[in-house]
Formats: sequence, C-alpha cells, structure tokens
Amino acid sequence: MVYKKKRKFIEISMKNNKRTAHINIKGIVQGVGFRPFVYNLAISRKIVGWVRNSSAGVDIVITDSEEVIKLFCDEIKKTAPPLSKIDTFTKDWIENQDFEEFEIKFSKNDPNSFIPISPDVSICQDCLRELFNPSDKRYRYPFINCTNCGPRFTIIDSIPYDRPNTTMKEFELCEYCRTEYENPTNRRFHAQPVACPECGPSVSFTVNNQYQTTGEDAIQQTRKYLREGKIVAIKGLGGFHLACDAFNEETVQELRKRKNRIEKAFAIMCNSIEAVSSICVVDSESEKHLLSRQRPIVIMEQVENSQLAQSISPRQNSIGVMLPYTPLHYLLMESSEEFPEALVMTSGNFSEEPIDIENNQAFEHLNSIADGFLINNRDINSRCDDSVIQSYKSDNSTRTRIIRRSRGFAPNPIKLQWEMPPTLAVGPHLKNTFCLTREKYAFLSHHIGNLENYETLSSFESAIKHYEDVFRIKPEIIAHDLHPDYLSTRYAIERAESEELKLIGVQHHHAHIASCLVENQIDSSTEVIGFSFDGTGFGEDGNIWGGEILQCTYSDYERIGHIREFPLPGGEKAIKEPWRIGVSLLWKSGIPHSKISEMFSDIDEIKIELILNQLQNDINCPKTTSMGRLFDGISSLLGVSRYVNYEGQAAIELENFANNTENTGKNILKFNEVNYDYTKLVDILVSASVSDYQSLAMQFHKSIIDWMISNLNKNQRKMPIVLSGGVWQNKLLTNLALSAFVKYDINTFIQQEIPTNDGGISLGQAAIAYHKNL
Repeated sequence: MVYKKKRKFIEISMKNNKRTAHINIKGIVQGVGFRPFVYNLAISRKIVGWVRNSSAGVDIVITDSEEVIKLFCDEIKKTAPPLSKIDTFTKDWIENQDFEEFEIKFSKNDPNSFIPISPDVSICQDCLRELFNPSDKRYRYPFINCTNCGPRFTIIDSIPYDRPNTTMKEFELCEYCRTEYENPTNRRFHAQPVACPECGPSVSFTVNNQYQTTGEDAIQQTRKYLREGKIVAIKGLGGFHLACDAFNEETVQELRKRKNRIEKAFAIMCNSIEAVSSICVVDSESEKHLLSRQRPIVIMEQVENSQLAQSISPRQNSIGVMLPYTPLHYLLMESSEEFPEALVMTSGNFSEEPIDIENNQAFEHLNSIADGFLINNRDINSRCDDSVIQSYKSDNSTRTRIIRRSRGFAPNPIKLQWEMPPTLAVGPHLKNTFCLTREKYAFLSHHIGNLENYETLSSFESAIKHYEDVFRIKPEIIAHDLHPDYLSTRYAIERAESEELKLIGVQHHHAHIASCLVENQIDSSTEVIGFSFDGTGFGEDGNIWGGEILQCTYSDYERIGHIREFPLPGGEKAIKEPWRIGVSLLWKSGIPHSKISEMFSDIDEIKIELILNQLQNDINCPKTTSMGRLFDGISSLLGVSRYVNYEGQAAIELENFANNTENTGKNILKFNEVNYDYTKLVDILVSASVSDYQSLAMQFHKSIIDWMISNLNKNQRKMPIVLSGGVWQNKLLTNLALSAFVKYDINTFIQQEIPTNDGGISLGQAAIAYHKNL
C-alpha cells in the first residue's frame, strides 16, 4: 500500500524528469536467470529499455526518473536470482533515449571482455517435483533443468553463455521447449541446457560396447545390475562414476581389485538425508552442505554398527557421503524395498588417472572394471570431479572446510584485493590445480589430480587452454614450484621460453601460507608467522621441507624454525613403506641395532640391515624436515602403519588411533627448541609398553602444538598466525592448535574455502608472483 502511493508520486514527477542510465553488472550473472529476472522486474515496474548479456557481464539501459532508476537498482541488488553473484554494479548516465517497451536483446560478444561462469549446480526443487510428476512433459526425464539448476561449466565452450556456445548446440529445441526458452516469464527462459524427451539428450545402457536399451528401460536395467551386485559405470555431470551396492562386501572388494584401489576410502551416495543419518553422525553444518546446491562429498564420522561394507573405508572412523545432485541420480537412487539406500560412487578411472568423460574413452578404459555402462549423448566439455568437504570440531563447535574444490565450486573466482596482470600459476605436483588471474579475479581451477602420467598432464594442459579461452586471459607471467622435476614446472619453463613470458619460481611452503593470506583477505604489508606443515616440498637448500615455521609477507619469507632433519632411506619408497622412516628415526636417535630389530620384528631382518647400511653410508637418503613424513614414521613406530597404499594413509590412521584413546595421560613431551626434536619422543617410545601407545599417539599431537607455541616470542604472539599445508587436514591437530591459540589470545587464520592441502598452492603462487613482480 505504501509502495503504491510512492509510485504514484514518482509517476507524476517523472514526466518532466526522465533520464537514461546504462547499468553494467559483473559477476556470476549469466546462465542463472539474470536477464529474465531483470525483464520481469522492469515489466512489473513499467520501466522501459533493454537488457542483454555481453562478454563483460549483463548490460541494462533504461529510461525513467532518477528516483525510479535508483529503486530499480536497489531491488536488483537485493533480490537477484539465487545462483547469481554480483561482484560489481556500475551505473552511468548517458544521452537520453526513448523506448516504447522493455526487451531482452541478443548477446553482444566483445573479444576483450570476460565474465565469471557459474559452476554446475544440483537439481532445484521445482525441477525435482516435475521429474516425479506423471502429468509433466519431462516426467522421469534424466536431463530436466532450468535457469536455477543443472550443468553450466562442464558444457561451456566459450562466452557469452548462450546455447550455441555449449555442448547443447547439437540438440535443436522442439516447439514446446522453444516456447519456454523464449518466454521471459518462464523459469526456463534462456536456460541453455533446456530439453525434453522429444528433443534432448538420452541415456543408454550398454554391455561390452553393445547397446542393450535406452531411456527409462536403461535406468531400470542399471538398477537391476546394481541390485544384483554388479558394477556399473555411469556418465554424470563432470565425468564417469563407478557404482555398486554399498552394503555388498563382496562387490566392494571386487571393485577395489578391478580399480586397483587397495585401501583408499570410497565415497558413497545415499538416497536421502535420513539414509545418511543411519550411517553417519550428521551435525547441522554437515547437513547444510549435504543439502546445498553444490552437493559435495562431506566427510563425517560413521555411527557404530553401520551396515555398510567394511571395505568401503578400511581402518577409518569417517566416510565421505553425498546426496543425489542430478535428475539421473534421483531416478537411479529411487527408494524401493529391493534397492540399496546407498551406492559406492567413486570416480570412473584407474587410480591416479583422470576421470573419463567420453563414452568411447570410458568403454576402452573401464571395460575391465564395469559390468555395464549407463551412458548419454550429451558431451562433457570439462571434466570435473566431485568436491570434498571435511567436517571437524573446533572450540566445541562444528566447522567445515573444503578438501577438494571442484564440481559446484569451480570455476567460481576468488576476489583479490589488488588488480593483477594476466598470470598463470601452474601449481604443484600432487593434488594439482592451476590458477589464472585477470584484474581482481583469481580463477582457481577444478581438481586436476597428481601429475604423474601422460593422461593427467594432457588433462592439465587442455584445462589451462580452456580456462584461458573462456576467461580470455593471455598470461604475461607464469609462476611455478621450485622443484625442477615437477611436470608443472617443466611446462612453465617450456611455455615461458616459447612465448617469452616472465617466469617466477615460488617456494612451496611460502605458497601454502600465501594461499591462506589471500582467502582471509590479509593485506600486502602485514607480516605473519606461518606454520606450513605438509608431506613434500622442495626447499631452497635442495632438501625436502614440510615442517616449516616462516615469518613472511606475500613478497618474502624467512625460515625461522623447522622440525629436526632426518633421512628418507630409499627416497620415494620410504613414503610407501613408513617402517623405513621409523628405522631412520630410531637410527638418528642413537637407538642400538638390536632394539631397532626388536621394534620391527615383523620386518625381515635382512631388509633392516640394508636400510641401516644405507643410512650409515648415506646412500639414497635424501634429507627432510617434513611434518607429514614425521607422522608416517611415528605411525610406524607405534605399530599403526608399516606399509601404506595411498598418500597420507599412515597419518590418517595415526590420528584415528590417537582419537580412540580414553586416557591421554600426563603430557610428558615438552619442547622449547627452535627445531622440533623427535629424539625425545623416540626415547620414550622405545621403553614404553604397547598399552601406552595410544596415549603416546595423542601426546605426539599435543607436543607439536607445544613446540609451535614455544617458538613464538612476545612480539610474534602479537602477529597473525597462519596454518596451512596438508598436515592441517588432521582434525585432531587443528582442534588442538586452535584451542591452544585461543587460550593464549593469539589471532589465528586457517583455510575453509580454499584447500589447505596442495590444491590451494597455485593461488598462493599467483599472489606471490604478483608481489615479487611489483
């Protein structure tokens, strides 16, 4: 009522007070229903002019009174579509123009402009209702979507985000879909992936490369295979999954055998939040992320006596769970008495290779793993693994943080405090991501993986090219890790030479700290104390770092402390056989040969002799200060993990071992040296009884925090403290650190939106490269 009176006044006053405004909006404003939102807002307010997509965002030109235009702008900012994100909103007065109506104009392509792109998002509630409504045209159609949901990044070829620039260009709209697509009042107006059973993509079920059936029959055949304990490869949004019954121990073990994934945990997909609650302890934060439009995998604690197959998450207390996020998943996971409430849903690849995205590629690569294939004929332009979020306790509250930033989050840009030149940061060797910057945006890529083979390197190179094309970035600077043998480093050097680009090397652990600084918007002049703890990083002295205390800014750092150096007998082999590190720690601590053999009585005496000989003669024994490797060694000494099958396994199992102790005992491990001296712990371990091992595992975690605090003088305790690196994925260690720093009133920063592991390194590299280049 009040608004109507105000509007009447405006309508009278505007007759002699018309002005024309040009509005430009940047951010995630394409493919999210922004133009129809603006159109309907303008129509409802009787405003005339136009709106269109451009390579620089969304442009609006309107003619009305200044008062009406102000209200219009305010309303856009306050009520923008749920998937949109406005980064900049500018309004300029231009020469007056007359319009008779408000319209949506064709997109304008400017080759020098760019916009952020929406990630893929889960099916919305409106589409979900239609999916199971028998009277709806798209009833049980596995590709139903609208402007509020569905594929985005994985189907885009270029910008502006229009259908001809996506993989949907192969599917010509039928009359029904075109009517919706062209109707500004319909929620499918310019929804680029819009389709129906008559004109859109379809699913097929195949066995041994032979088509069996299509459509609904293909979905039911897939369910039948899964019900019978078979393994099916399923083409999803960003690639293939391998699926099987999560309650069938025999099938899960068979999947491990075929996929060559010996012990690393599988993720599962549950058909409802109620099903998740029967398997995991679901807190409010975890539930919020499970039900979010990003639909990540959320790592949570398992409940006791869960009926899941034990081999899904061997020797771990936690498990990664997600809910359906595409219409196809909802159809596959439809509840029934015969069908399991949870499926293993792991990446469609052999271990350490990139996820498959093409049908023929999947047939070739996965035929020895899958008994059947549920495929579709919509191409995936960019592979994108599931994102992973970890739930953990801190200060008696629950927090979450991103462990793997991919589907649902990438390529959302990170806003920077400074405007950067076009820069490419190529990231690390493990858990690779790359980062491209333009203006005040940093585009951190989706998860690429470990750059250990040709297939992953090819995926890395093609993804860089795609990002550069889509965001129209031509790098002038390339930042890379200092390790000379990383494939990412070699790529950077070769490209810098061929294109005459500026090349900047960045120390690995400095990049870890910088990535945390960027996320927390810490300014360039602030000096911090960074505890950079991880498994492997090339140090400036040529050794392997990883347990570092750095006093630093973006542009420079000083290494002011680290854990005591020890050898890695056999180099990389010691990572897969932590008992070697245990022997090294004992040897370095002066423990007699006989006692070493006694503590490793399960290891062949000849092997121990060979390792001791290597250590004594310094043969293939690179030196390290790695906190991750120290965790591995202590885990082996406590009899938790002597051999491992995946990265971080020994540390994960040591954390579980420590968490399971009921009596932590008095903390007898106190440290005040600049370099953490593990020999004190080793001396205690050697004389301790097995019954004390769990208590010592907890005390080991606590001793690291004591050492950290003891290294901070009075002035340093007033400085911001930054925790970064893969070791900080340890929930117990993180909780102990944050609780201790709160007690001492120390301002502490951690990462939540950017992975604290190597997945965040490239963002730190980009920031450091900018400041070094000033």
